[in-house]
Amino acid sequence: MSQIANTIMGIDLGTQSIKVIIYCPDNLEVITSASSPFDLISKEDGSREQIASWWIDGFKECLSNIDDDVKKSVVAIGVSGQQHGFVPVDKDGNVLVPVKLWCDTATEQECHEIMEAVGGEKACVVIAGNSISVGYTASKILWLKKNNPDAYARMTGILLPHDYLNFYLTGKQTMECGDASGTGLLDVRKRVWSKEIILALDSERDLSSCLPELIGADDISGIIKGDIAEALGLRTDVVISAGGGDNMMAAIGTGNIEPGKLTASLGTSGTLFAYSDQAAIDPNGKLAAFCSSTGGWLPLLCTMNCTVATEQMRELLNVDLKQLEKLVATITPGSDGVITVPFYNGERTPALPKAKASIFGLDGHNTTNAHLIRSAMEAAIFNLKAGLDAFVRCGMTFDEVTLTGGGSKSAVWRQICADILNLPVKTLMTEENAAFGAVLQAYWALNKHNGSETTLKEIVVHHLREDKNKSCAPNADAVKQYEKIYAQYQSFVKLITPHYS
Repeated sequence: MSQIANTIMGIDLGTQSIKVIIYCPDNLEVITSASSPFDLISKEDGSREQIASWWIDGFKECLSNIDDDVKKSVVAIGVSGQQHGFVPVDKDGNVLVPVKLWCDTATEQECHEIMEAVGGEKACVVIAGNSISVGYTASKILWLKKNNPDAYARMTGILLPHDYLNFYLTGKQTMECGDASGTGLLDVRKRVWSKEIILALDSERDLSSCLPELIGADDISGIIKGDIAEALGLRTDVVISAGGGDNMMAAIGTGNIEPGKLTASLGTSGTLFAYSDQAAIDPNGKLAAFCSSTGGWLPLLCTMNCTVATEQMRELLNVDLKQLEKLVATITPGSDGVITVPFYNGERTPALPKAKASIFGLDGHNTTNAHLIRSAMEAAIFNLKAGLDAFVRCGMTFDEVTLTGGGSKSAVWRQICADILNLPVKTLMTEENAAFGAVLQAYWALNKHNGSETTLKEIVVHHLREDKNKSCAPNADAVKQYEKIYAQYQSFVKLITPHYS
């Protein structure tokens, strides 16, 4: 067998699974990929947790399904990870408790307590650029302090999911500013840890010593540990890049690294984000003012229920994915009056962490599998549409949207996006955009590590290709219909808000 050219590994540590792709930059080709699913620990109080060792086991399982010669071709690894997860470790690097995830809503009270300690939500935005939303890491730290003081006392390190995988590979605890933004502890304007917010968590213990070193987006976290490389069948000189949050990596993987571009991610959560060359602080607090993993900023709107809504309906009605596409294609925009408010996981935007899902408008004609599923798909995009107004408030305009995430594979959902957002939709040839973004960031960091001055834009332009067969434009009639239906959707959200506030 001829020798394989040098390759880059991209890892996407998600909520439902871990995915690994191996890409050859010389041939512009994804050579192989593998994935391994995860369980989710759900509790009635809103807790959503995973065991950190599941991630490592899943990663090992992925690698066990990849040929040895391919693994030996890997020269750099980039890790994309679900944001906001809280991985507390002790002095020996052991994870102390199950990891509270981004979708955990059990810490609503802690969010309020942190913000009140600094003078309220508006003061929090002034201090750090963001309020403390349910799901952010900061509230989980305070929750641990209150509910497991022994583990809190033994905690010497605070990591995010992607940082933990980097730590496993390198033995070093680092974090970059994009993912760090989602902790709620970072001053996103200055790109430094906020002393005021850290003090609000604990006035008696300085938690600064538990926070990892902040490194640049094009820096490396380290070189793979020799024993880990041997155990995984990798080379001992593999470079591990800074990596980042899944949204930050998806931004790179969709070319969203300069102003004027908009990306919508249709995954377990739904996100809408854009690049900015300055901190974009939404005065109304709807947008998360995050840093990007490219040296800029990534204002972002996140909803907690996207493919969650369709999966709930699909499992309830016993409809497989192939049936789903055919079923919903037979139903006209608006689902004949069925309107879903899809808050199965509570909701972050709007801020209703205790909310439940509701379905309105059912009658003897429209109570069908097809109507219920299409309504869930439309609802996920209605929630994202609410974010467009916030981007406009921050002075941003767009002429197209790039889709990523599992939902982008559906032709019907792509058209629903185009019609509700009233923007042309495009997708890229590489479907796993977060993992591929991690590949491109790792390639950028590797070049810098080797003394090259290749820019990320040069890399993105060379390696990203649009899938023109999946592009679609808004349908004028559907756009008008959805404007009215969207107003109805908002009225139903207002209707349920008093019940869950």
